Amino acid sequence: MSEPQQDRAPQEQAQQGGLNATEFRQTLGRFTSGVTVVTASDGQTRRGMTASAFVSVSLAPPLILVSVDRRAQMHALLSSEHVTHFGVNVLSATQRHLSDHFAGKPGPEESVPWFEHEGLPLIGGSVAQLVCRRHEVLPAGDHTLFVGFVEYSRYTDDDPLVYFRGQYHELG
Repeated sequence: MSEPQQDRAPQEQAQQGGLNATEFRQTLGRFTSGVTVVTASDGQTRRGMTASAFVSVSLAPPLILVSVDRRAQMHALLSSEHVTHFGVNVLSATQRHLSDHFAGKPGPEESVPWFEHEGLPLIGGSVAQLVCRRHEVLPAGDHTLFVGFVEYSRYTDDDPLVYFRGQYHELG
């Protein structure tokens, strides 16, 4: 049984009676997720962004969804009329450094194992890569939900990198 919630200061209360951001983040941190890097290019700029807010939406048609903060540079790129496709790379247990790199703690760019599929940048060594055509764009609070129609995928049987309670973990 969990302990009762502590009283929250009035300034921490979210608008309209919802949870405050800190409590919401702490609660959702109990959900184990895989770690992905979303990739895209406008022909000149190649960019990646670490994202754990990734889900399968539909098998038929094959749709996925990724949630992107409106303040992120990736948001502007994915919203561009010149960008019709994006990649989703499911990181392997050995790619923690890439998650950090694309989450704003960049390491050397040459350590990123980029490769291209029909002009779209993807990350080599990932457990899976998906090539998605932007299908639908939905505003959602301070984020935007990008729904992608999966046109191509490849995968391995390697172990994924997972995220739980604000830390990286491995299976097993």
